[in-house]
Amino acid sequence: MPQHIMLASSSKLGTTFTGKITLFNMLMCNPEMTSNKSNVRLRYCSCNFSAPQKIKVPWWALSLLSLSKRVHSIFVLRLFNDCLATTLLHAALISIIYQKWHLGLVIFSGAVSIKMNVLLYAPPLLLLMVKAMDIVGVISALAGAALVQIVIGLPFVLSHPASYISKAFDLGRVFIHFWSVNFKFVPEEIFVSKAFALSLLVAHLSLLLIFAHYRWCRHEGGLFAVVHSKIIQLKLRVARRDPSPTNRVLQTDHIVTTMFVGNFIGIICARSLHYQFYSWYFYSLPYLLWKAPFITLLRLLLFAAVEFCWNVFPSNSYSSILLLCVHLIILGGLWISSPEYPYVGKTTDKSSSEKKAR
Repeated sequence: MPQHIMLASSSKLGTTFTGKITLFNMLMCNPEMTSNKSNVRLRYCSCNFSAPQKIKVPWWALSLLSLSKRVHSIFVLRLFNDCLATTLLHAALISIIYQKWHLGLVIFSGAVSIKMNVLLYAPPLLLLMVKAMDIVGVISALAGAALVQIVIGLPFVLSHPASYISKAFDLGRVFIHFWSVNFKFVPEEIFVSKAFALSLLVAHLSLLLIFAHYRWCRHEGGLFAVVHSKIIQLKLRVARRDPSPTNRVLQTDHIVTTMFVGNFIGIICARSLHYQFYSWYFYSLPYLLWKAPFITLLRLLLFAAVEFCWNVFPSNSYSSILLLCVHLIILGGLWISSPEYPYVGKTTDKSSSEKKAR
């Protein structure tokens, strides 16, 4: 793609497309991939079927992921940028599962540069980082993610700084009511209002805090206990001038549950979900359904109901109400499920500082 076209595109679309443009250029420069358009689509789609080793989902349930008509359309026929962002997000999650936090944050930042919805994973990811690393490690990982954003956006900032910065991470956009799959039952004048957006934001943050305090940090005594212990550890490290970090290895189940549930909460509280947004959480549905203490028949019915709602075109009040109800049922099941123990083994340094931090 010519450079002037790239820069013109960035000035209009903002930072969430800079990563997509970069990947697009890389793909287009590879004749082996571009010689067959279906080959490119297959590469995008196949990357999203990678699953962590410890997910407690029966093997046959994973076949549900190949039955979605809507997701087939999103990945194989449409090639939305959501496909690229989802692929990188899953790659970041695999890195984090293997405790490669800095690498995972770099890949995660690349996914954010393609599609801003990846930021729905940011709150649970930050919590996992705080639990797994000390403050210095968290800051260095975040710095690496920030560096990725700077490097990717630098050509566009140098060419069209005002346009790029004004459009980057635009949180004030209002999507068209007609195309929304959820909250279609809400009158349009309320749907586009700032009051409705603010109420959903409050609900989103409240649910994240509740799950973080009572579920994700239950074994540590709550969210505030985790934060307080990290502050004490930092003070002890500064006072003793001890360079050794206090790192802990997190269970795979805990990482996956925290990330997927955190994103799912964001999905429920999103003001507008367009059809391609189904890819944001579709691949996590089997895990979420089998994490909840439901019978298998109910899990299959809930999965089918979600798929049905996303295939109603155009969406209507009834389909959006059904989708919201199904989402809330799944979230309720996740709330009453047994929280897994988050850690593997002991800390990597002396346990004395941890005991004092308690």
